Amino acid sequence: MVYQSFLIKYAEIGTKGKNRYLFEDALIKQIKNALKKVEGSFIASKESGRIYVQALSEYDYDEVIDALKKVFGIAWICPMLQLEDKDYENLKKVVVDYIDQVYPDKHFTFKVDSRRADKNYPVRSEQMNCDFGEVILNAFPETSVDVHHPDVLVHVEIRKVVNIYSLMIPGPGGMPVGTNGKATLLLSGGIDSPVAGYMIAKRGVKIDAVYFHAPPYTSDRAKQKVVDLAKLVARYSGPIPLHVVNFTDIQLYIYEQCPHEELTIIMRRYMMKIAEEIAKKSDSLALITGESIGQVASQTVQSLAATNEVCTMPVFRPLIGFDKQEIIDISEKIGTFETSIQPFEDCCTIFVAKHPVTKPNLNIIHKSETKLEEKIDEMVRTALETEEVIWCD
Repeated sequence: MVYQSFLIKYAEIGTKGKNRYLFEDALIKQIKNALKKVEGSFIASKESGRIYVQALSEYDYDEVIDALKKVFGIAWICPMLQLEDKDYENLKKVVVDYIDQVYPDKHFTFKVDSRRADKNYPVRSEQMNCDFGEVILNAFPETSVDVHHPDVLVHVEIRKVVNIYSLMIPGPGGMPVGTNGKATLLLSGGIDSPVAGYMIAKRGVKIDAVYFHAPPYTSDRAKQKVVDLAKLVARYSGPIPLHVVNFTDIQLYIYEQCPHEELTIIMRRYMMKIAEEIAKKSDSLALITGESIGQVASQTVQSLAATNEVCTMPVFRPLIGFDKQEIIDISEKIGTFETSIQPFEDCCTIFVAKHPVTKPNLNIIHKSETKLEEKIDEMVRTALETEEVIWCD
């Protein structure tokens, strides 16, 4: 069957009370943006708690489904038959024809779930369930009814038009991007940070990103790898402005002046300081990192506390309680894993101490940072003034 209409079901948006229309409008906007990348012409609209997508031209079904499965806020995608003719006898024929086209193999159990939103329609829901079930059984004797655990649940909705559907394709869930402010992601070339960005975007947060580049110790290919990761996350989050910061001079200065076992912590503190300055300029309300407790030396509780101290805005760490395999599973699901494991090092993996401190003492860290006072502020200003912004979509 060639579907010309799709019913888009949401879940969490339905709890928003009087503000629900704002979230519905945001979801429609994101649906339209996603479908711009698909060949064809489409209309997205809403009606009484229902969101519809209608195809106005020929299109690739798989491409449309793939695009919609990346729109946060969608719980289910339902390809459907939509018709204006409400004649009851004709509707019975249409239901039978629908089953015949959608299910070549008729050996299945089914249940009919009719809804009469149009209360002027002369046939009640219970009667429609019986009548549609009867015509399906008569047309296809190999089927059978199972009202508790059917293989196929046939939905027939009588509204301004009639909606008939049975396929329900899972969407990504979450909230429409842009409904919960903006945050800035510290994006590296690893597995974790792209997943963190995805998870925060799923909660409706628009994403900016910062990448710390350290040429010649990190290559242009390492930089391109991060751009590629940002583009993969942007399939879900929408366009991401990637702020590329040259961190070489700062990193070398820390390496020369500070105890090597404290290098990672002090480096992270200055990354957070710089990222926060960029975040403020872009009106972000928080930072996002891919840190998970205990995964590496810089992610112990003590290390995270030492890193947090330099920030005035909240730091979101959506992976904080995940183990590595759980993070990998998500990265594989969203398509970032294969890019993340490409062997191009970023500045987080160079100049790593053999024995990094795992329980940093803030008083000692402050004392070590006094050795940077002569040049560090100027270096930070230079890094901010020379940042490069790459739009990733």
